[in-house]
Amino acid sequence: MKARDFRIEPEVPVVLRGAAAYSWRLLISLAAVVVLAYLINYLAVVTVPVAIALLLSALFAPVVRRLVSWRVPRGLATAIAVIVGLAVVGGVLYLFISTITAGLPDLTNQVSASIEQISAWLRDGPLHLSQDQLQGFLDQIVQWLQANKSVITSGALSTAASVGEALTGILLCLFTLIFFLHDGDGIWRFLVRILVPGANRDRVQRAGRHGFTSLEHYVRATVLVALVDAVGIGIGLAIVGVPLAVPLAALVFLGAFIPIIGAVLTGAIAVLVALVTKGLVAALIVLAIVVLVMQLESHVLQPLLLGRAVKIHPLAVVLGVAAGMVIAGIAGALLAVPLLAVANASIRSLWSERAASAEPDGEAEKNKDDGEPEPVS
Repeated sequence: MKARDFRIEPEVPVVLRGAAAYSWRLLISLAAVVVLAYLINYLAVVTVPVAIALLLSALFAPVVRRLVSWRVPRGLATAIAVIVGLAVVGGVLYLFISTITAGLPDLTNQVSASIEQISAWLRDGPLHLSQDQLQGFLDQIVQWLQANKSVITSGALSTAASVGEALTGILLCLFTLIFFLHDGDGIWRFLVRILVPGANRDRVQRAGRHGFTSLEHYVRATVLVALVDAVGIGIGLAIVGVPLAVPLAALVFLGAFIPIIGAVLTGAIAVLVALVTKGLVAALIVLAIVVLVMQLESHVLQPLLLGRAVKIHPLAVVLGVAAGMVIAGIAGALLAVPLLAVANASIRSLWSERAASAEPDGEAEKNKDDGEPEPVS
């Protein structure tokens, strides 16, 4: 016999071989995700405006397509959509700033009255604090502000720098939005052509269109949900007589774009303003209004609208928002769920086409997923 016949070959169990194969693939995938997240965070000045432009293009793309179907040139249709969008945003900002300016004196007076009531309660209530103790507490606050003057000043300077970055991001977002609306399909075809092998280009092309269609559905549904939240809470604040009801409603509208977390934070701010300006009873009423609107959103609007637009488990939404917050702060929390929606629709499209190609023609047609959105034209 040959020498190799006497060699003992160690046998690796099938389960261990399978676990090892999955483990190294999982580690490589996680490493790729970590590197991608680092690059996105490092280039946030560019990636965040581009991502926001993609969201806005999903909102305005149906308008551009409708105008093009009416034989309006695509360039003119893009200009009309962008101008109308800027006019709406400018009008909302003007209303927001003018309302704050008009209501600021009343808010200041009510806050001063509330502070006087709190001081009287501290003196005459169960704590029985003396005037000297209250004055000492105020002196400690003033001393803390003086001791941390440099920190506050540096924070103001960093805020000024952030304002400059924000203006740059707005211009980049607007510039990118115009190109997405004018030739978004051409940009996608170009990316597919240079990044995807020829045999898979058609599948990836269709998957990308399915993902963008899902993004359109998500953005429209989210805008509607946010509008209902803002109108409901704004009317409640106006009835109770809370100052700055319109700015607070606008804040609720913006916060609704961050699932779960945004609505809670903006509702808490509205309750806090009511507590400071109108007292405990008004704050409890506002809290009841906020809870009622949130229940309407979570049990009616989100299942009816977002449930159809984005087929993502609530746990995935929570984890996605948390991961986005860790990676890129508020912008990451805002963009996490839309990115999950696009990825979910695209992957489902790829898997459905792969399964259909592996089946006979009759079975593929029979098992076709009717829930997939139609491609964007």
